[in-house]
Amino acid sequence: MTQVQLGDNLQVSPLGFGGMALTPVYGEVDPGDALKTLHHAVDSGITFIDTADIYGAGSNEELIAGLLKERRDEVQLATKFGLVGNPADGYTDIRGDAAYIRKAVDASLQRLGTDVIDLYYMHRRDLRVPIVETVEAMAELVQQGKVRHLGLSEVTAAELAEAHAVHPIAAIQSEWSIWSRDVERNVVPEAARLGVGFVPYSPLGRGFLTGTVDTSSLGANDFRRRIPRFADDAAAANQKVVETVRTVADQLDATPAQVALAWLLNQGSQLGLAVVPIPGTRKPHRIDENLGALALELSGTQLSALDEAAAAVVGSRSADPAWVSEGRE
Repeated sequence: MTQVQLGDNLQVSPLGFGGMALTPVYGEVDPGDALKTLHHAVDSGITFIDTADIYGAGSNEELIAGLLKERRDEVQLATKFGLVGNPADGYTDIRGDAAYIRKAVDASLQRLGTDVIDLYYMHRRDLRVPIVETVEAMAELVQQGKVRHLGLSEVTAAELAEAHAVHPIAAIQSEWSIWSRDVERNVVPEAARLGVGFVPYSPLGRGFLTGTVDTSSLGANDFRRRIPRFADDAAAANQKVVETVRTVADQLDATPAQVALAWLLNQGSQLGLAVVPIPGTRKPHRIDENLGALALELSGTQLSALDEAAAAVVGSRSADPAWVSEGRE
């Protein structure tokens, strides 16, 4: 499988794997099954594994440690720091100060059972701390050999530029999909200008774009209940984008997930930057399905139909707009 370069020299698989799906944020999950899913991802050629210290209050990193114990040399490992709390119950704070970063990286390294993190992200922006100070502290970790590359998540274009001037940023991670396109206004062009790779999380719209999510039956602990566009009225209106994705999929003898991922890869090509989506799943066969997107080509007519559908999406992608880049630009 041909690799993709993020930043100056981080080589990763063209699709990554988002580890948050293997935590209770979308309902309960069996750790043994989760580990099998991770192994299947690597067996299939997906070697870019994304996690965070906050996923499962550290349990996701511990789960991935089981994979790394046997296959560390096959994996490009990304994790994150900065959030206090957990996705299911809500976050209580964001920390970007140097003292916190030093403790966070050591805790992650211990849970992961490794001596180096390939890509270390600032998970969210701590507005109390100048981003220069946060990135300077992250750069110290590179000098110490604990981290190889730096990344940022949900920053604005201006924040990305300011950070990149302190230390090269290999990748920015933000939500980006057919129904979440706000990053295309400012963040994506700035990433392309700086040569920073883009790692879209929730590229399948947290499952919504696949047409398999019944918002009325989401579990009590399902994180999506907190997101406005999953509310009943918004979700009903947003079925239009799902129908368009399904129509295009039928035309190509593909699945909605494959169309959504192929659309993102095409956007990266058109907008001039390396794009590596990180869909997550609990089911090994979905990994095989997602990989089918790499060979899928969308026509101009199909792309136009998807653009039109995306423009009609209702509801914010975040319960707190300031939580993501869109709310601060």
